Amino acid sequence: MIVAFSISPSGEPQPGHARAEDGSVSEAVAAAVAVVRASGLPHRTGSMFTEIEGEWDEVFAVVKRATEAVEPFGSRISLVLKADIRPGRSGELDGKVTRLEQALGE
Repeated sequence: MIVAFSISPSGEPQPGHARAEDGSVSEAVAAAVAVVRASGLPHRTGSMFTEIEGEWDEVFAVVKRATEAVEPFGSRISLVLKADIRPGRSGELDGKVTRLEQALGE
């Protein structure tokens, strides 16, 4: 399965975790992405979402840990998820893009 997710804090950060004056949440997002990268699962981060591929339990465990990594940056967290569940398939993080590029080239 592939899960695309976005995490963003809001509200007051915990002491020692100030938000940037321009409203940027890049430090919070970096904390979440660090968790994803440390997981060892195939992943890709774009400007708005991070995609991660694996089995249900392992992917959602990473999403949970990434969400927990953002907790110090706000009193509230927004989590948006989208999942592509295809049992028995792997390598789809790149495979889907490859098939799209082939279709565009035809």
